Amino acid sequence: MQLRTVLATTTAALAAATCLTAAGPAVASAPAPVSHACSPSVSLDRFSDALDKTTYDGTFVGNLSALAVDRDGSLAALSDRSALFGLDARTLAPASVVPLADEKGAALDSEGLAIDRDGTRLITSETGPSIRRYSADGKILDRLPVPAALQVAPAGRATSNQTFEGLTFMNGGRTLLAAMEYALSGDTAGIVRFQTWQRHGKSWRPGAQYAYRTDAAFLGVPEVQALPDGRLLVLERGFTSGVGNTVRLYLADPRHATDTSGTENLTGQSGVRLIRKTLLTDIASCPTLGATAKQPQPNPLLDNIEGMVVTGRDKGRLKVLLVSDDNQNAVQTTRLYYLRVRV
Repeated sequence: MQLRTVLATTTAALAAATCLTAAGPAVASAPAPVSHACSPSVSLDRFSDALDKTTYDGTFVGNLSALAVDRDGSLAALSDRSALFGLDARTLAPASVVPLADEKGAALDSEGLAIDRDGTRLITSETGPSIRRYSADGKILDRLPVPAALQVAPAGRATSNQTFEGLTFMNGGRTLLAAMEYALSGDTAGIVRFQTWQRHGKSWRPGAQYAYRTDAAFLGVPEVQALPDGRLLVLERGFTSGVGNTVRLYLADPRHATDTSGTENLTGQSGVRLIRKTLLTDIASCPTLGATAKQPQPNPLLDNIEGMVVTGRDKGRLKVLLVSDDNQNAVQTTRLYYLRVRV
């Protein structure tokens, strides 16, 4: 399949200048440049709907919840319907698909993805929650231990389908971080926990935990991506019926935040330093670039954006790729967004 990228073009020309003087003929005005700026920190290069409502090797290409860069530079795209796609490095067209399952062979709600330096795939499920390590061909290698409080009630204080969404490696691969999507029972709504694990040989042990506050209680955290300096890119996302999606991109710094692994309830109390964050852009502020939406949206460019990966750097800016989860729904779109982000 060849990936067709939707590019914005100028659709109207400015009127020619008609002021005639003795000095010579009129000079036509130059076409106005198309702005790609979403904010002073973020610009949108282009977007693509080429994967929308397509199939590969008999598998529906959609429900995409996470992206990751593989060791050979290609991309992996995770479907929350238990499938992991390999995407061509240049075209992003599907080139492979691997089915996923739990230890009993049952489907899992796969949400977060990180690829280790040995090619191992670490994949979260938000119904457990769980983090499993898979080989490249989809075989389960082991599972990471999950702190009791983060487990789904009654075992813990989390709500099913509101647990581990984002997953990323930090500190050169020595630390793994998973972001809860929503708050635990007993924590203030909007305060979500970011749990880390430390590498010990071939195993992982729970490490520090940090608290992050979303802009509003209806916003969750679908994805995080670590930067080399220890900071994070964080997506916040929500949906309002009849209005559409809210998707915002933040730069967050956990380096001076309080370790909340021993804090039973997070209620905004003093003494707990939350992860500091800075708004980079609201995606609704990006140019539409000709995008269309099949349901109400503040900006027709928007959809249920759920996956994010940093693919490189160019002229001092990060190249960031986003993907939306269409939920295999006729009024939603699988859309790729190519951003440039200055941090």
